[in-house]
Amino acid sequence: MSENKSLNPVGITGIGDPFVLRASDGKYYMYATSFFPAEGREGFNVWQSGDLARWSAPVQCYAADERSFGYKDFWAPEVRERDGKFYMHYSARRKEDESLRIGVAVSASPLGPFIDVFDRQPMFDFGYAAIDGHVFFDDDGKIYFYYSRDCSEYVVGGRHESHIYVADMDESLTRIASPRELFGPSLPYERKQIAGMDGWAWNEGPFVVKKEGLYYLFYSATFFAGGDYCTCYAVSDRPDGGFVKAEKPLFVSKEGKISGPGHNCVFTDGKGELWCAYHVHTHCLRPDHDRQMFLDKIYIGGGRVRSDGPTLREEKNGDL
Repeated sequence: MSENKSLNPVGITGIGDPFVLRASDGKYYMYATSFFPAEGREGFNVWQSGDLARWSAPVQCYAADERSFGYKDFWAPEVRERDGKFYMHYSARRKEDESLRIGVAVSASPLGPFIDVFDRQPMFDFGYAAIDGHVFFDDDGKIYFYYSRDCSEYVVGGRHESHIYVADMDESLTRIASPRELFGPSLPYERKQIAGMDGWAWNEGPFVVKKEGLYYLFYSATFFAGGDYCTCYAVSDRPDGGFVKAEKPLFVSKEGKISGPGHNCVFTDGKGELWCAYHVHTHCLRPDHDRQMFLDKIYIGGGRVRSDGPTLREEKNGDL
């Protein structure tokens, strides 16, 4: 692993929503919302690394085909390894009603190809748009599935809002029980009016870590294509409710240098240290859907999360 204080910028651009898996082979695999220049291609890429500092060229590990329920807006893949197989949960938009749902695909290799479990069907459908699926394995053997009820079809008090939900998941990682709502945008900075997006607010991208009997639910707030997008967390003594939000975000923008740090995951490296992977805008002065992966160490304990991030290997102004 690099001896530099910061690995950022890692150098993987043109992506969003990075997820890093440290597989049983000891290698790191990064999956992300992927943008393909060739017209008509939809799916996800994977990058691999042995040290977090040097990453391979991307390989398409999931390609939309006749089994896919979605036809565009393939977002936020997360891959879990279980019993020799790799399960990808992802979001996509289906053609018949332009609504977002979550699908599940499986592969024998972390490099794919991932094949949808259900033929032209999402993993579940509760009659509303859902994105950003996350699987959490608890110490007692129970499995939980977290996701965001998307603001595109959820109106609360006249405002479009994205809220975080949780559901029990079965051993196959392909089915869930009735979900429960955990929370929505409630803190002042989460409900801040965004230029051009008045009446919209977001809590999305859930990811859970358990440490010393407490559950830390990471999530992102505000508009993904704006400089106010940030990484946040809430804490509870149980996985399915009672989460109390930290008053301030964990990662925020640095004016003129880093913009929109959000949609994170947490993983453990070979030394047992915790890392957070997240995206920032590739062009920090012109934030949009083009994002890049950042990596920073985090420290969890006593109901708090801390980090030096977002860090930069070189301090630059403008584009990274």
